[in-house]
Amino acid sequence: MFKILLVCTILGLAVASPLGPGAIRSVLGGGGDVHAEVLGRSDDVRADGFDASLETSNSISQSASGDVHGNIHGQFSWVSPEGVHVALSYVANENGYQPSSDLLPTPPPIPVEIQRSLEYLAAHPAAPGH
Repeated sequence: MFKILLVCTILGLAVASPLGPGAIRSVLGGGGDVHAEVLGRSDDVRADGFDASLETSNSISQSASGDVHGNIHGQFSWVSPEGVHVALSYVANENGYQPSSDLLPTPPPIPVEIQRSLEYLAAHPAAPGH
């Protein structure tokens, strides 16, 4: 009897959750990404390159184009679980993969003292043999 009461209580709390039943399903592994549908997809592969794009119902999008030399330009985006729109663009070529996004970490600025030291060293190179 206690087990039945416990199961009914848990189900009642899940249905009455202020987040709604969908949030409970997401926590339990049945999130909306599982049921996302492809809204649009295009793939054009040619001898001189390619163009490809994809868009899904859960706000994921991707597009890329490339040429015969292996240079690729593209972007992809999605909405994070926190509701933040994440967008990233990139170039991939002979210089490697170069992503660009406001959300990527960047190095801190060089302190003024270090910058001054670097400028001094550049202006006063060491004498040969020292």
